[in-house]
Amino acid sequence: MMSKLILASASPRRASLLRQVCLDFKVIPSRFDEDDTLQMSPKKLAVHFARSKAEEVASRVEEGIIIGADTVVELNGELLGKPQSTEEAFLTLKKLSGDVHQVTTGLAVTDKEKNVTRTAYSTTRVWFRPVKEEEITAYIASGEPMDKAGAYGIQGRAAMFVNKIEGCYFNVVGLPLSKLAEILTDVRVKIF
Repeated sequence: MMSKLILASASPRRASLLRQVCLDFKVIPSRFDEDDTLQMSPKKLAVHFARSKAEEVASRVEEGIIIGADTVVELNGELLGKPQSTEEAFLTLKKLSGDVHQVTTGLAVTDKEKNVTRTAYSTTRVWFRPVKEEEITAYIASGEPMDKAGAYGIQGRAAMFVNKIEGCYFNVVGLPLSKLAEILTDVRVKIF
């Protein structure tokens, strides 16, 4: 009998991507509290948080394959998290304007039955066109940037800020599907 798939995230975007590829899963949001003072590279930090989220949920369930994910946005060595205010969102988007940044999503898949966790990450480079201040203000007024690392969602209105990307689009949304498929196949989850 195949173990049930569990998404350790309350992100509607991650759940939507899993539904898009017809995976049957349930959502159990992680209670792991991210420590934003950790000094790690974006890749290590994203994987650390993803693993911690997956393992926290695994500690509360009897069985299942638990998917944890965490996305970090980095610009010129600075990590840009979820904005805590509209002012912070404005400053973040102003920094991204006319520049290239990296989006890294860490993945962790924990097999509760076997007590093993596999991890991976995906990094995508994203180029923003120069964005006018009035465009940033209007975007913030939509409410869209407030729950997203880097203060934007590429799948929403901010798509109009993006000149090009290099790497996985789904990674920027928050769940690199091809990388996830590799890990799920490794733990013998039937994806097709």
